[in-house]
Amino acid sequence: MNQQGLGFGDGHNKKKEEENEVKLAGSTSPLTVMFPGGRIEDGLVNITSMVHYIKRSYIESAGHTCELRDAREFQSPADVVNLVSEHPKFEAALAIHLFKAGRLLMDIEIPFGVIFGGTDINEDVKVEQKRVVMEQVLLKARFAVAFTDKLKEEAELFLVSQSSKIYVQPQGIQTDVTEKFCWTEFLRSSGVRTEHVDELRVFLLVCGLRRVKDPLYLVEVFSKWHCENLLNVLVIIGPKIDPVLSAEVETVVKRTAGVFLAQERCQQELHAAMKRCFAVVNSSVSEGMSAAILEAIDLGVPVLARNIPGNAAVVQHEVTGLLYSSPQEFVHQSQRLLSDHELRERVVRNGKLYVEERHGVKQERETYQRLVDTLH
Repeated sequence: MNQQGLGFGDGHNKKKEEENEVKLAGSTSPLTVMFPGGRIEDGLVNITSMVHYIKRSYIESAGHTCELRDAREFQSPADVVNLVSEHPKFEAALAIHLFKAGRLLMDIEIPFGVIFGGTDINEDVKVEQKRVVMEQVLLKARFAVAFTDKLKEEAELFLVSQSSKIYVQPQGIQTDVTEKFCWTEFLRSSGVRTEHVDELRVFLLVCGLRRVKDPLYLVEVFSKWHCENLLNVLVIIGPKIDPVLSAEVETVVKRTAGVFLAQERCQQELHAAMKRCFAVVNSSVSEGMSAAILEAIDLGVPVLARNIPGNAAVVQHEVTGLLYSSPQEFVHQSQRLLSDHELRERVVRNGKLYVEERHGVKQERETYQRLVDTLH
């Protein structure tokens, strides 16, 4: 029997639906999937994509109907209570981000689970008022999912210990490259002007324009490096989430040599751009698990990631990618990647094996199937 569920999201960045039908073993309850804040991103291949993937591959393919809603539509938990009371068919909920979404589920009568977003455990726990709320959400939730062991450890350290209900499940990764992509046109539309496109070494910084992603972290030093070798360019791509920061980035980029800002693209086009670039860059202050890093690795592209816990959990230095702790070290590691072909080949090869072993969708599917069954 088909059932219906309600969820919260923005309808963007959909992952390719699997051809094979996925069954939720023993599950009879629909899920309410809450997507917080409209766009929680890692560039354009992000948590939004994961929401749509869970919705279609783990819920709808099992015969349920799931609606996604943007959590910004709701001012308080009372709004969600009213929504659920008006639709008694909703029997369960799944919230992504312990604070932004989880707090809205505090007063509902139906069971729910939560998925840590990253900034909830890495950043929001530092604000006592938010920490207390998240602690209450975690106590009430049937289960919680962390992308990494480190994220689980942090949650147990800063919140009331609920170790038995926190499960570690890395994001399942799938990439999809469009064949209708023109690299030259992409660069031209981003402001890159050169007749030697194939000779360029394009470093692609995939990130939403918000403070936690620190998109301007490398700009000054990279520009100096570009002036020494004009073939090295940095292209920033991602949605404009923080209007103030987005305006600042646009202003800085316009006056900075060698640094460009690209218009956001659909997921398939972004994957195509990632596959053509020399390396994918991460400069975030905080990460839960960067989907952009994982997808770059899956595409066979080297990654240069800022050395923070969330990135270090995925990128093993000189094994699956390169880590840096300052803009100057970023340039140093980039130069190594340019000159040491064996290093480049090694991190690409090891990275691909790592993603295949640790971030396959099969294990992710089995984990969510098992957890969904607890929401009866």
